[in-house]
Amino acid sequence: MNTLVRRTGAAVHAVNTRYHSAALTAFLIVVLAHWAEHLVQAYQIWVLHSPRPKARGVLGQFFPWLITSEWLHYGYAIVMLAGLFLLRPGFTGRARTWWTVALAIQFWHHIEHLLLLIQAQTGHYYFGGSVPTSVAQTVFPRVELHLFYNSVVFVPMVIAMYHHLQPAPVAEPERAAEPVAGPR
Repeated sequence: MNTLVRRTGAAVHAVNTRYHSAALTAFLIVVLAHWAEHLVQAYQIWVLHSPRPKARGVLGQFFPWLITSEWLHYGYAIVMLAGLFLLRPGFTGRARTWWTVALAIQFWHHIEHLLLLIQAQTGHYYFGGSVPTSVAQTVFPRVELHLFYNSVVFVPMVIAMYHHLQPAPVAEPERAAEPVAGPR
């Protein structure tokens, strides 16, 4: 067990040091691909006026069962949660604060998908629904809700990346060493 813990710690350290840029790039590609799916689905619904069950995004057009698979949606929620968690040590200052905001929101988004997955697997639907229904879905339609969730996770991620790539200059450390002039 100690060996596994050491290897895991070493891998997390590597992902947040020498492989940080590559790991962030890979994570960003996954996030953008997911966004593309949702944006294509939104385009299909609101521009092409496709019925919601026929608006399947890109992959769903070729593999229709994907769009109805709660495993796929939960899998993505876990990948996002894991990525945000594992990459967090590589962020500092304001970047880390914003990354943590995205992580916290994604944790809730993951809970919502877990509830959907449990319902899909058991056939027992919550909130009086005839299909798997998340907590927020009792108020908002599913497509709109997922666009919202993806946005409120993505925006703090983008802010974190900005602060990570453009850190604020250090607040004049040479002046901090100067003695403060007393009252005259």
